[in-house]
Amino acid sequence: MAGSPSEPVAALAQKGVQIHCLESVYVSPEVDLDLVSNKGVVIYPGCRIYGSETVIMENCVLGADGPVTIRNCQLGKGVKLAAGSFEDSCFLDGASMGPGAHVRECCLLEEGARGAHTVGIKHTILFPFVTLGSLINFCDCLMAGGADEKNHSEVGSSYIHFNYTPNQDKATASLIGDVPKGVMLNQPPIFLGGQGGLVGPAKIAYGVVIGAGTIIRKDVTQEGTVMVGHPTIKSKPVHQFGAYFNVRRIVELNSLYIANLVALLNWYRHVRSQFFSATPMGEALFRGAVEKVERAINERIKRLGQVAERMEKSIKIYSADSLSKGARRLIERKREFQQNWPRLESAFREVLDISMVNKQFDVFWKRMEGVAKAVGWEYLSTIKALKAEDSDKGSTWLQGIVDTVMDRVWEVLPSFAGRGKA
Repeated sequence: MAGSPSEPVAALAQKGVQIHCLESVYVSPEVDLDLVSNKGVVIYPGCRIYGSETVIMENCVLGADGPVTIRNCQLGKGVKLAAGSFEDSCFLDGASMGPGAHVRECCLLEEGARGAHTVGIKHTILFPFVTLGSLINFCDCLMAGGADEKNHSEVGSSYIHFNYTPNQDKATASLIGDVPKGVMLNQPPIFLGGQGGLVGPAKIAYGVVIGAGTIIRKDVTQEGTVMVGHPTIKSKPVHQFGAYFNVRRIVELNSLYIANLVALLNWYRHVRSQFFSATPMGEALFRGAVEKVERAINERIKRLGQVAERMEKSIKIYSADSLSKGARRLIERKREFQQNWPRLESAFREVLDISMVNKQFDVFWKRMEGVAKAVGWEYLSTIKALKAEDSDKGSTWLQGIVDTVMDRVWEVLPSFAGRGKA
C-alpha cells in the first residue's frame, strides 16, 4: 500500500522505537533489528539506516536537525547524530555530532567526544570528551587530552588537518597527545585555535596551545608550549614531485602513530573489553570499536608502504640532482627504506596478533579490577577513580608497547634510529 512504512520500520515502531513520520524513514532489510534498542531511541523524519553491522543502543537520537544516513555504524548509549552522513564508524556512549556532519570510514569517537556543525572526519580517533568546533576537516588524526566534559582538548572552528602532500601521498597521520597517557584521562588538554591548521604528519604534546589562525608545520613536543602567529616564509627551490626531502621524519612519525594504535588495540583487548556489557549489543559495540583500531593500523601501514614504493623514483631525482654529502646520506636512507619495507611491514603486522600483556600489566590490572568492582564496572568512573600511581603503572605498560614497536622499526632500519634531519 502506497504511503505505508516498510516492514523493518514498522517492526521497529512496534517494538517501541519512537519514529517520527514512519513513511519518511528507511531501514534496509539487512539491518539486524535485534541490534536496535527499543529504550529511548528516537528517529526523526528522513533518516536512512543501512548495514548488517549497525548497532543502535538505548537513548540514541537520530536526525533531530535534519536527515541522517548511517551505514554499518555502532552507536553506544545516548549517542546523538543531529544530521549528516555516517559510515563504518563507532560512537561510544554519549558521543555526538552536529548537523552537516560527514563521518567517513574508520572513525572512533569515545565517550562524550563531540563535534559541532559541518565537521568532516575520516580515520579519526577522538578520546573521551575531545571536542571539534564547526566547519572542520580533521581526517587521519588521533587526539587525546583532558579529563571530563569541562576540561577537554578542543579544536577551534574552521580548522584543517592537512593530510595530503604535494608528493600525492597520505602518510600524514598526526598524533595529538598519545595513547599511553591519554587513556588515563589525567593529562592537560590541547587547544588548536580556530582558522588554523596542522600539516601532517606531526606530533603535538599535552598542554600545547596553538593560537587562532596559526599553521603548524612541525612537531610541538614541549608540553605547555604556546604557538602564535606565522613564521617568516622562506624561499625554497622549485618543488619536484616525489623528491621526499625528509624521509626519516615520515617513517618515524608514521611508525610512532602505528605503535600508539597497537597500544590502543591492546588497551581495548585486555582492559576495555571488560567494560562492555555481555549482551549482543554490547559485544557488537566492542567488536566495532576494535575493528576501527585494527583498520586504522592497516591503513597507516598501507600509506607508509605507498611511500616506500616511491623511493626508487626519489633516488633517481636525487642522484641526478646532487652529489653532496647530505644528498648521499639521504639517498642511502631512501634505499634502506625501500629495500627493507617488506621486513618492516611484516614487523608491523606481527604485532597485531601478539598479546602484549606482561607483569606490568598484571600489576596494573589487579589495581584497576579492584577499583572497577568498587564503582560497578563503569569505565569512565573507574579510570577517574584510579590513584595516580596506578594510572602511571598502566601508562608504563602501554608505553612499553609503543617502545617495543619502535625498537622493531629501528632494528629493520638502523640508520633511521639516529637523529638526523634526512
